[in-house]
Amino acid sequence: MNFSTFDYGVVIVYLLAVAAFGIISSGKQNSANDYFLGSKKIPWWAVCFSVVATETSTLTFISIPGLAYLTNMSFLQLAMGFILGRIVVAAIFIPRYYAGNLETAYQFLGNRFGEPMRKYASVTFIILRIFADGVRLFTTAIPVKFITGLGYTECILIVGIITVVYAYIGGIKAVIWTDVVQMFVYMFGAIVSFVVIWQMLPGGWDDVLKFAMPTDKFQIFSLPKSFTDMFTGGYNIIGGLIGGAFLAMASHGTDQMMVQRLLTCKDVASSKKAVILSGVIVFFQFAVFLVIGIMLYTLYEGADFKTLMMNGKNLTKTDEIFPMFIVSSLPIGIAGLIVAGLLSASMSTLSSVFNSLASTTIFDLMKGSKLFTSEAQKLKYSRLATIFWALVIMSTGLLFESETNPAVDFALKIQSLIYGGLLGVFLIGVFMKSADLKTAITSYTLAILVLVLLFVLPKFGVMPALNLTWFTFFGVIISFISAFIMIQFRKA
Repeated sequence: MNFSTFDYGVVIVYLLAVAAFGIISSGKQNSANDYFLGSKKIPWWAVCFSVVATETSTLTFISIPGLAYLTNMSFLQLAMGFILGRIVVAAIFIPRYYAGNLETAYQFLGNRFGEPMRKYASVTFIILRIFADGVRLFTTAIPVKFITGLGYTECILIVGIITVVYAYIGGIKAVIWTDVVQMFVYMFGAIVSFVVIWQMLPGGWDDVLKFAMPTDKFQIFSLPKSFTDMFTGGYNIIGGLIGGAFLAMASHGTDQMMVQRLLTCKDVASSKKAVILSGVIVFFQFAVFLVIGIMLYTLYEGADFKTLMMNGKNLTKTDEIFPMFIVSSLPIGIAGLIVAGLLSASMSTLSSVFNSLASTTIFDLMKGSKLFTSEAQKLKYSRLATIFWALVIMSTGLLFESETNPAVDFALKIQSLIYGGLLGVFLIGVFMKSADLKTAITSYTLAILVLVLLFVLPKFGVMPALNLTWFTFFGVIISFISAFIMIQFRKA
């Protein structure tokens, strides 16, 4: 293994520097508003880069190259839908959030349907983030395991503990400004990896074309082979555009982790620019990491990933392919910098999770609590909530060690279980003026239950597995149909 003492030093120094930068850049917080919203004074371009880093750091860097190694570039169809969904978020959701001077996404539901709906949505958001980001934390631990030789348990604890330090002290400002740095660092790492692989191939890019083209590795667009295949097959253009758009509408319009960032901008126009441009950047990031996966496929001559070895052991997950290359093939110093960028970017994502879970707890679930006798007390409990959720996420990360599917696919499926109903109830609140609290809670619950069944039943062979691109879309449809039926019965 080429990971030298110097590389270890680079990783340690870099992580300490990033943590220090996050704490220093955050300044002093005097209230929960400062801690969670940065007093709404964050520049739009910083928010944009933070959204990109949070959305793509861990899973893009590790899982997307493995996905391309296993399949092709068809994942880009989903990324196209992400851009469309962000445009809808900018047009429909952001103006309403700023018009109500909201602190969380779920405050909108509280204003529209009542506090029970706000708390219900907050609780389900928390459950969603616990499991989805447990996957992310586990994925982050993969390269640490390769480098140190420690088990996944120890790696998860190391990453989680370092992360919670600056998330606890610096709040959302620390999270956003470290994200800005991390995005450029890990993209630099991707470009360096691209160049190194290119140089390792005798014929350079010609080798990639000769080896990958016959197996359709560069295929982006695909049509479903049948009506059933459109919903249960691989990525296709219909599912990518429709499903990707609805997934982005849910993630960036209703998920507090993303909405919280957009609410730190000074006004509606700034927030709109941040969310739309982030979609364009994410598309190109996906393209870069997919190409890296294809180049690795060429470098290893299309070998089954389970036959590749690291430290005398065969790989067990496609998510391990790129980390294996980083620690075994990159030059001394460069390997350390890339791994440091990966880990710190991953920790920025996790710090966002800790912060958004804490904000939902304080603003939504504990609204009006007698514990908040002053702003200082509210800030104190905000920080305690950050620590609590960090411990929960670290514990959850240990549950996914046996999961062999690409982590990006698994994480998106978990998110989509609740995203469909969550987006559905938000849109019901906007477009169905006669919908009341009972209608909202019932339609939301029904959507979640149906999506959970669609997720679980295929594991028992009862039905084919639904492509992740459709989960959110189906959730919205179920929500609207059930809400419409309930309204008609009430009128009758």
